[in-house]
Amino acid sequence: MVKFKPTKYVLQCMATGERFEDSGWVLASSKCNIPSLVRTVYENRQFNLRKDLDGFYQFADWLPIKRTLSDSASPVTYKSTGLASVLGLENLYITFSGYWPERGAGMKTCSFKETEAYSVCARLAEDNDRILVVASAGNTARAFANVCSENNIPLLVAIPEENIDALWFEKPLNDCVKVVATPKGTDYYDAIAIGDIICGSPRFLPEGGAKNVARRDGMGTTVLSATTFIGRIPDCYFQAIGSGTGTIAAWECNLRLIEDGRYGTHKMRLYPSQNIPFTPMYDAWKAGSRELFPSTAEEARQKALQITAKVLSNRKPPYSLCGGLFDALKDSGGDMETGTNEDIIRISELFEKAEGIDIHPAAAIAIAGLEHAIAAGKVSKDETIMLNITGGGEKLFKKTHEVFYKKPDLILHPEKEDKNDIINTVEHLFRP
Repeated sequence: MVKFKPTKYVLQCMATGERFEDSGWVLASSKCNIPSLVRTVYENRQFNLRKDLDGFYQFADWLPIKRTLSDSASPVTYKSTGLASVLGLENLYITFSGYWPERGAGMKTCSFKETEAYSVCARLAEDNDRILVVASAGNTARAFANVCSENNIPLLVAIPEENIDALWFEKPLNDCVKVVATPKGTDYYDAIAIGDIICGSPRFLPEGGAKNVARRDGMGTTVLSATTFIGRIPDCYFQAIGSGTGTIAAWECNLRLIEDGRYGTHKMRLYPSQNIPFTPMYDAWKAGSRELFPSTAEEARQKALQITAKVLSNRKPPYSLCGGLFDALKDSGGDMETGTNEDIIRISELFEKAEGIDIHPAAAIAIAGLEHAIAAGKVSKDETIMLNITGGGEKLFKKTHEVFYKKPDLILHPEKEDKNDIINTVEHLFRP
């Protein structure tokens, strides 16, 4: 077995430019005077695929990890002919994260959230004794639960009960993984709230979401996959978003590739899409606002419950802060798009017929955004376009495998129960 040697890096505050050592589970720079992300600056300025490592960890040169984990898979990029022909594009490249053995894609949770999970969990030291907490609307929960179960990493997942059917797996989960659901009628933000309460105990470690550099750099491997396959940085990037973290990650990876110098020196125009009627970032962007528009919790919750792509329902995304989605869109010269529930039905059928594999609803929203950009003349037919298909092959996987569903270990409401009672109840789940 190859002995893994982590790449060296420092962290940089995106507001001040100040660099500092990563002294642990750093999520944001306390030295920044305004809300800001921090990003990794790698000692290896030129990216090289690690052919000595398997699966996802071939991208380890630009991952802030301490070790490698078992059973990982990586995104796969290929040049489209079917969908490209339908859309009238000459250079459409699809980066597929999911299960599609015919294309070499082996993500058993069928989602690019595995790129986050295999990076974040490998950032944890082997002697870590705290319980990782991840809040999710579905796919992230499934990915982290599977990775932690396979690698015996204690994990607490917080998820809305409305989305509990997303917790399906190839085999029953290891007992180190526990699930707390918020009741029916609640949404992703409520799951985040319950996770925040639980992290009031020192036994638990918040995963950190967009602020965790390992999550963003893990997502950035989709751009590394596309760029190394194509041989150049794409001109345009399309993805559906709930938090926008994946698009921020694509931007950051693009900036590193420009420093590398071998794949071009241009910035991809970023085109993230949201699912109507849940469009807080789209609405703010189109109004030229750095700040999201005010909305009551109930208004946002009702809109989130209406969308088909439930994973795109983050009510407090990293849009406004320094280094967030607003800055990424401004710097790249990109734009935001939308798609409807009806688009999801139509495009899912179109993609499966054109490319030969089923896709998740969120991926269909990304394609709706691409359609709109083409119709508006924002992209030309000969440009090199990267389409990030963030999930697919679930229908194929379930057809060829037996699957097991995980039921909640607890159902708790963040606003209707005492915080100390919540912490004590959840701590009890992990007692021997």
